[in-house]
Amino acid sequence: MKRLWLILGAVFVFSFAILGYIGTEIFRQAPPIPKAVVTSDGSILIAPEQVSDGQNVWQAMGGMQVGSIWGHGSYVAPDWTADYLHRECVSS
Repeated sequence: MKRLWLILGAVFVFSFAILGYIGTEIFRQAPPIPKAVVTSDGSILIAPEQVSDGQNVWQAMGGMQVGSIWGHGSYVAPDWTADYLHRECVSS
């Protein structure tokens, strides 16, 4: 019986170690969020508070539940990265 408890404890420790590793990798490889967007001459195009306001609007509208630019919602909605890049190329 003691052996089974040791095996169960080892499985828990191993499982949480894997979860911790994957969590740190997700945090480390997250896409960068700019503090501000500036033009090539150094003038501010989008201020830092506008970046955070945009994130809040996206979250308030439930945007992360219908897909995402980075593909994290691909199980429930299409990835919009290719569409966004296409629209940027066409509009230029």
